[in-house]
Amino acid sequence: MKTMETNQDVAEAKKNEGNEFYKQKEYHKAIDLYTEAIEICEACASYYLNRAAAAMMLGRYNDALSDSKKAIELDDSSIKAYLRQAKCNIALGLLDATADSLEKAKAIDATNSQYIAEQRSLRIFEMHTTAADKAFEKGDFRKVTYDLGRALEIAPACARLKLQKAEAYLKLKRFAEAQECVNGVLMKDSLNSDAIFVRGLSLYYQDNIEKAQQHFQQVLRLNPDHTKSRLAFKKCKLMKLKKDSGNEAFKKCRYQEACDLYTEALAIDEHNVLTNAKLYCNRATVRSKLKKFEEAIADCNSAIKLDEKYLKAYMRRARCYLDTEQYEEAVRDYQKIFQMDKTRENRRLLQEAELELKKSKRKNYYKILSLPKTAKEDEVKKAYRKHALLHHPDRHANKTPEEKKAEEIKFKEVGEAYSILSDREKRVRYDNGQDLEDMQGPSFDPNDIFQSFFGAPGGMHYQFGGGRGGSHGHDHFGGPGFSFQFG
Repeated sequence: MKTMETNQDVAEAKKNEGNEFYKQKEYHKAIDLYTEAIEICEACASYYLNRAAAAMMLGRYNDALSDSKKAIELDDSSIKAYLRQAKCNIALGLLDATADSLEKAKAIDATNSQYIAEQRSLRIFEMHTTAADKAFEKGDFRKVTYDLGRALEIAPACARLKLQKAEAYLKLKRFAEAQECVNGVLMKDSLNSDAIFVRGLSLYYQDNIEKAQQHFQQVLRLNPDHTKSRLAFKKCKLMKLKKDSGNEAFKKCRYQEACDLYTEALAIDEHNVLTNAKLYCNRATVRSKLKKFEEAIADCNSAIKLDEKYLKAYMRRARCYLDTEQYEEAVRDYQKIFQMDKTRENRRLLQEAELELKKSKRKNYYKILSLPKTAKEDEVKKAYRKHALLHHPDRHANKTPEEKKAEEIKFKEVGEAYSILSDREKRVRYDNGQDLEDMQGPSFDPNDIFQSFFGAPGGMHYQFGGGRGGSHGHDHFGGPGFSFQFG
């Protein structure tokens, strides 16, 4: 009997020494001493409860829960043991077990202040987890992260909530925070299939489809019934198939087919924003090849909305703006591109867009003659002949003074356009954006060009926009005795 008393005294001394280390927040040393006390006296419930308290301070809730259960086995009338068990259960997110522990504590003393506090924590936890589930269904992922953050203050060791929060972060493109949540779980359980799944999702949402597939396959090897991984793996496989097929069709110049495949890929997952941004940009490239520039611009807008730093989308949109002669918009995009990536090439592209903008503010002689910029000399002549006859004032002699004046202006512009585009040197200067205001000279007369094409009897000269008009024997331009007939 004396030996037993001596052992008890030694165990108590170990416990008391452990309590001192606990007060100093040296929990590892405290646990070592409580363990020594337990080895001396295995039947003392308080030693297990003390070790559980120290383990909880280190975040080792499973160890603490095991010690709490042992304490209850040794003393099922201890409210302290049930409350410690409840605290471990809720920290691990085990709601049913928490409620059961609290019921047993209530049966012992319903007025206990710690019991009341733990009951309140359970209600708050349930409120926030329920709100998070509803918000997740609605797609309100910011609220999900808020409510789960509050719930995790009560249940800091709940892997399920950490992974649900990580999924919400992924939807918000907050990848680093999602990875932090996942790493916290995998550090304690490297084969946690749910955590590996969420890490796969992180790779998927960062457009690393192949590595994501590998993670989902690993989950399915660990847990063949993991429904989310099976669905995600199928989604990855389909996304990769459509995207790769679209790329292959594009390489073979089957542009409409590529466009359709990218459209199908975009319908797979609206939340995969980085992959979708690339798909929109790919489709924009295809649509620009199909000369559907406005649709291509709309796709670039969608890509940039999903990824504001997507340089390639800005480049494609700027090119489309140039192709549609929206030069101010093109300049804005190239300015943004140069700010994002200050290379010599991007500076050159910006300068070229600025030149096109400058050129666009002059008369567009190509448009006046309805010509492409690649028009050849004979095409320029044909275009002039057509437009000169169309706008010649004699053709509009019976119209109102305002309409006559408008046609006279157009006729003059047609002559100006021809005088520039038919002269190789002037045309080069015009195409290079040089100022041509004085090129025509003060004596420029559109009638001279017209006569060179159609001739005039007796050397008659058309005085553009002048003449006495209305008197018999004078033509519309004031020249005596000549009338140009139009059919």
